Amino acid sequence: MKRRQYLWSAAAVLYVLFIFSNSMKTADLSSADSGAVLKLVQQVLTAGGVDSTIITEHVIRKTAHFTEYAALGILLCLCFRTFALSLDRRVLSQVLVSFLVPFTDETIQLFVAGRSGQISDVWLDCAGAAFGTVVFMAAARILSRTGVKKRDKKL
Repeated sequence: MKRRQYLWSAAAVLYVLFIFSNSMKTADLSSADSGAVLKLVQQVLTAGGVDSTIITEHVIRKTAHFTEYAALGILLCLCFRTFALSLDRRVLSQVLVSFLVPFTDETIQLFVAGRSGQISDVWLDCAGAAFGTVVFMAAARILSRTGVKKRDKKL
């Protein structure tokens, strides 16, 4: 295995563990985290003269789901492109992992005090991973068309 494969594989695995660790938090701890982010966002909006009451903990939680999985989609692209896989196998691997991680994530929550697994969150997470994948692919295409040179392949 090449160094880049180890690097991106380790980054993807560690990020998935981070996602799972968030799901293992009790409802009280998870709510406290969301509440802290909510307070910060509302303060920033209020300072900017924007009505911050439209932002709720529910909005913060769903945005976190989507964003967390968009980052996973990007990481998976970086990981799978280091392997000598056909495009079909790379796409299949990306889709499979982008479904299995949120499915497992929501299943974990079924066993945590005060938490529940939501099928709607699986869909939201999958949409986030798909969005991250599309953003990565679009950026890669733009960079390749603008003549940005690829980095040294020895990495």
